[in-house]
Amino acid sequence: MNTTNLFKIALKAIASNKLRSFLTALGIIIGVASVIAMLAIGQGSKRSIRKQISEMGSNMIMIHPGADMRGGVRLDADEMQTLKLEDYESIRNEAKYLTAVSPSVNSAGQFIYGNNNAPSSIYGVNEDYLTIQQRKVADGEFFTEQDIKTAAKVCVLGQTVVDNLFPDGSSPIGRVVRFNSIPFRVVGVLKSKGYNSWGMDQDDMALAPYTTVMKRILAVTYLQGINCSAVTEDATDMAIEEITEILRKNHNLKEETETTEADVDDFTIRSQEEISSMMNSTMDLLTILLGSVAGISLIVGGIGIMNIMYVSVTERTKEIGLRMSVGARGIDILSQFLIEAAILSIAGGLIGVILGIGAAYVIKVAANMPIFIQWWSIVMSFGVCTFIGIFFGWYPAKKAANMDPIEAIRYE
Repeated sequence: MNTTNLFKIALKAIASNKLRSFLTALGIIIGVASVIAMLAIGQGSKRSIRKQISEMGSNMIMIHPGADMRGGVRLDADEMQTLKLEDYESIRNEAKYLTAVSPSVNSAGQFIYGNNNAPSSIYGVNEDYLTIQQRKVADGEFFTEQDIKTAAKVCVLGQTVVDNLFPDGSSPIGRVVRFNSIPFRVVGVLKSKGYNSWGMDQDDMALAPYTTVMKRILAVTYLQGINCSAVTEDATDMAIEEITEILRKNHNLKEETETTEADVDDFTIRSQEEISSMMNSTMDLLTILLGSVAGISLIVGGIGIMNIMYVSVTERTKEIGLRMSVGARGIDILSQFLIEAAILSIAGGLIGVILGIGAAYVIKVAANMPIFIQWWSIVMSFGVCTFIGIFFGWYPAKKAANMDPIEAIRYE
């Protein structure tokens, strides 16, 4: 019996039980659609996070105090005082693999203007901060080096703070706002960046000279952090080694010798590259998890095909016996039922691909989630569903092919 006739017989058998055939393929449809939609969400989230990190500066390096022990007790990060202005100046003057360096201190509080107020944070930085964070001033100007030297009470507001303090849309430039009880003259407004992938409003902030925040708000002589920008992304590791050497020298930390161990660093250094790598690994794991959970429905769909094909073999036992009695070989019967299983799985796979792509875009619009559909996810899910359909269709097809023609004809 040629292949064309086997296809015709398989299609006729499927068409004679339309509802049952559809319900059989439904498991494959749901499985393929789920895999494509879940992988699209996982890949979309990964690309979104990577984009956000890139916008923050892929070659950014962050230095924070760390490993500060007093009386055997490790201090909270906010209480550590291991970073000084001298450290910032040494890094700025001695580091060769950095293009920009900015101290960092911050305080949370209430901004007030007239009858309007808004809770936010003020960050003490220098002029290099804009380069490091890849930010721009949309209106007005940034504070100057002279403002830093004199600890001037000037600030640059984020757009969210502007919207809260000036709801009428008037320009804040030149106005005096208060942060808690301290007046600040607004000299500029930052260009809006919106929310990042972690749901943080990047415009809910204000920038001021670090000397002003240290002296007039926090009354401290230490830094909460130092932000740097490496010459290139490839030079990040060399820049970190260079910074480590400078800080260990400044803090008089002993190196390892034959008789003594090296002192532990009293600072921590993190790079955007390190954060990006960690987030990529996390999102890859999440994508695999989502795909695996969705893939379970493909297995369930395959079991459904096996069950229905087994029922079909039982119902058509006499038909199988008649065909064998007139010359049909076992391979012909096997091929017929395998073709039926393949048609059901392929048809279910095609419908599942269409529904999966559609579901991904519905999720994007309805839930405002980033998606990215990759061609390999479609090919993989379609290929897996075809394999599963044939694999689970093999047992009932083999059972039909091994039937004894005489016993099959007598079957009632």
